[in-house]
Amino acid sequence: MNYLAFDLGGSSGKLFLSELKNNRLTLTPVHQFKNRPVSMGNGLYWDFIHIYQELISGIRKAVAQTEDTIDSIGFDSFCNDFALIDETGNLLTPVRCYRDSRTARCQEHTYSIMSREELYKINGNQSALFNTLLQLDAMETEGQGWLLDNCYKALFLSDLLIFWLTGKAVTEYTTASVTQMFDFIKNDWSETILKNYKIRKSLFAPLVFPGTVIGRTSDSFNKDLKTKGFFVSSVCHHDTACAFLSSVCPRHCAIISCGTWSLVGTETAYPIITEEGFLSNIANEGGYAGHHRLLRNVMGTWIIQEILHQLNHSEEAYTYSRLDSEAGNCTTLDCFIDADAEIFYQPENMIEKIHSFCMEHYQTAPRTTGELIFCVYASLAFKYRLAIEKLEQITQTPLPVINIVGGGSQSSLMCQLTSNICRRPVAAGPADASALGNILVQMIASGTISSVSEGRRLIKNSFPVKHYKPDVSSHWEKLYQDFILKFHF
Repeated sequence: MNYLAFDLGGSSGKLFLSELKNNRLTLTPVHQFKNRPVSMGNGLYWDFIHIYQELISGIRKAVAQTEDTIDSIGFDSFCNDFALIDETGNLLTPVRCYRDSRTARCQEHTYSIMSREELYKINGNQSALFNTLLQLDAMETEGQGWLLDNCYKALFLSDLLIFWLTGKAVTEYTTASVTQMFDFIKNDWSETILKNYKIRKSLFAPLVFPGTVIGRTSDSFNKDLKTKGFFVSSVCHHDTACAFLSSVCPRHCAIISCGTWSLVGTETAYPIITEEGFLSNIANEGGYAGHHRLLRNVMGTWIIQEILHQLNHSEEAYTYSRLDSEAGNCTTLDCFIDADAEIFYQPENMIEKIHSFCMEHYQTAPRTTGELIFCVYASLAFKYRLAIEKLEQITQTPLPVINIVGGGSQSSLMCQLTSNICRRPVAAGPADASALGNILVQMIASGTISSVSEGRRLIKNSFPVKHYKPDVSSHWEKLYQDFILKFHF
């Protein structure tokens, strides 16, 4: 069978083709494009018309490559952002980006209605500026509530693409579970939260769970693309949920899904909503049945992406490989940053922001590009260790091994630094973790495999994993303790 996986991230979109041959999975890139928020007026947006055009370009290629023998497609993307549509699927407004500053402006109002702790007791989600609840309340607060009152539906990004392909409106569970409006006990939208924020439940399409076959592509879509059509399956639409499914490590391990964000977590059988979790801003997130996630968000390679974007506006051409190479020549770490500080949240001028942050905290700013990247990678690894140790406390379970999945797993320097600073062995890979998790759920939906365990064995047998052993010298431990003291963690 031929499966397509569309994986939309904060910096790129990718379409993959996968087949099961001789008990091994293949994963072939079909199409890739850059994705970056667009500043327009006073807002920050996604160019979703461009994203859809790129998806269609990719599907056309896949139809040609497979001689129109595609069996199904699944979609995964970053969470929290949504589109407002009319009944025919027309966008009523451009799709706002979660990094838009409106949530920072309005968060005081949001949490005056229900406190962070009251919300956490119901939804188990972290408090973060990107949350959907904050975005909706910001619309009400800043005079756009009429859009919410008059639209047909608010569809999350993967759900929107499914609607455009099939004409069927759904809200997938893993995406709903991280909106700050979901009740894990009832496994449905929280009536209390929706009532308090005056959000109509009909704003959202009916819930579906991962592994549901939504239907076939519409006749109009098939005619436009000159294809006989294929099934569309609801996978885990939240890309992190897909990425965690592709983990090749034992159940009791720390998983870091490392892309634009670094999601540092572990799988649990059920939500763990405690006061300690609230105080530590630990998130509960829904996954495929029996594969719940407990995690903490860390800023991730967003900072590196922004540095690369800025450098490439100079006369020199930089790549991730070159950045890693220059950083690998560094022998000392003279400064570090709190990668989650609000100054690093929005795009542009990232190098200057790092210099300013270091000087404000009485440190010598990085002098070279290599020192800059080394500082960021080490600072991320410090936050990973903090998160892992907190997860061990909350779950009362040791997490002796780290599996780094996603694009960040391709950086040998970052993986080795993570191993050294966290004092744990690291298994790095698979790199295209979200796409593989997407395929895994499609295979279950089609009956090709019967379980996540079976899918993980296929992934482990089909894709390389690189192993790193920690250097547990006192040097790294001293730097970690200095980091904690510097930022009062």
